[in-house]
Amino acid sequence: MQRSPLYSVIALSVALACLPAEAQTGPELLEQLKVMRQQLEQQRARVDELERQLRASGIRDAGSPASSGQLAGLRGTGPAVAAPGPDAPQAAQAETTAAPMDALRGTGGAPQEGLPAPVTGSNSANVAAPQPVVASQPTQVGQAPQPGQGQRTPEVAPIFETPGVLTPRGRGVFEPAVQYGYSSSNRVALVGYTVIPALLIGLLDVREVKRNTTTGSATFRYGVTNRFEVEGKIPYVYRSDSTVSRELFTGTAAERAFDTSGKGIGDIELAARYQLNDGGIDKPYYIAGLRFKSRTGRDPFEVVTDCQTRCLGENVTGTGLPLDLPTGSGFYSLQPSLTWLLPSDPAIFFGTFSYTHNFKRDDVYRTVLDGGRELLGEIKPGDVFGFNIGMGLALNERASFSIGYDHSSVSRMKQNGQVIPGSVRIQLGTLLLGGSYRINNKRTLNVSVGAGMTRDTPDVTLMMRMPFSF
Repeated sequence: MQRSPLYSVIALSVALACLPAEAQTGPELLEQLKVMRQQLEQQRARVDELERQLRASGIRDAGSPASSGQLAGLRGTGPAVAAPGPDAPQAAQAETTAAPMDALRGTGGAPQEGLPAPVTGSNSANVAAPQPVVASQPTQVGQAPQPGQGQRTPEVAPIFETPGVLTPRGRGVFEPAVQYGYSSSNRVALVGYTVIPALLIGLLDVREVKRNTTTGSATFRYGVTNRFEVEGKIPYVYRSDSTVSRELFTGTAAERAFDTSGKGIGDIELAARYQLNDGGIDKPYYIAGLRFKSRTGRDPFEVVTDCQTRCLGENVTGTGLPLDLPTGSGFYSLQPSLTWLLPSDPAIFFGTFSYTHNFKRDDVYRTVLDGGRELLGEIKPGDVFGFNIGMGLALNERASFSIGYDHSSVSRMKQNGQVIPGSVRIQLGTLLLGGSYRINNKRTLNVSVGAGMTRDTPDVTLMMRMPFSF
């Protein structure tokens, strides 16, 4: 084990003091004493040279107990990164002292491996004094969120109407989208009366309806803050229906197809969303939303119905079907919602609870064939309670996959305060699959497909979205 020069000086002094008196005068030890004194002088010279170098570097009392304690506390801790304070000069001084002391530690002045040999006497002038070490400035790792900024919600492949990721402050998103829906239904109506349960006197009205709806939309989003965004959506709707039935009161066995279509601007929507909390791993994010839907599209009461006088009861003189299809619902609506996202590596669970309130309309008229108008009075469509739930999974840094289920329960429609006969609560359930691929930092392709789980739900829906950020 190597010893320091100072330790060697102390050891030689102790050895000389402990020699017996008779041994000190013996002729055999005179030569040993002479050698030991020479080594002692060399060690003293080396210690003097080290002290001179320490004084030249501006360090005082390197061997004091306080300095030794500082060295012991600083060894192995690396450079200081704490903010400068009252003790910063002392920490810098202790760190400077530790370097030459550790480098020169060893018995007989032998240098440690990889370190320069200590200097003595004649060659000391050729060695530059060690430079003082200055405590390093504080180093910041990462970036803390700004006050009120919070953490961003994780991104998933969007499959529902309401997105889960908010737009950053000062950024905008333009999202063109195309949605296609197809549905088919069969309707059987009995026009007549029964004598006995097995005998019907009258007609059977059997109809098969096939509907195709294509909606192109342009959505604009803007991040007011990192927690709050606003949105505007302008849809354009094209619809086509085909109804296969037999003519009433004609006695024919031939089926007839009644085709109709409609196109135009749909109902423009405005929305706002706000992130309520800072979530994280195994901690949910909550986003509150509010959506308002106008009635800018052509409503069902403006289109002409294929009836000469009335379309109810025994005065049926036409098909009772609209000659043109509407592109809007005809009612204002307001929809509050609450969306949650729960990251649970490697998946993200998400869902939404919503309630849509449809505002009633007074003095509603329906347009019939030849320009006639029929007063319907006050119409109040049923409100809608909806919820959905899903799971998203990131496949790699660009692609993600989502699966979910969306359900809506539509209450019964009322006319003049009374439930319309034949109106029932409708349940709409859709199973959704979606995928997302990030083309670059500003453009993403999202595709989703939905399958109807109930009779009243469209059989299939396809949607493609490509948001652009700017």
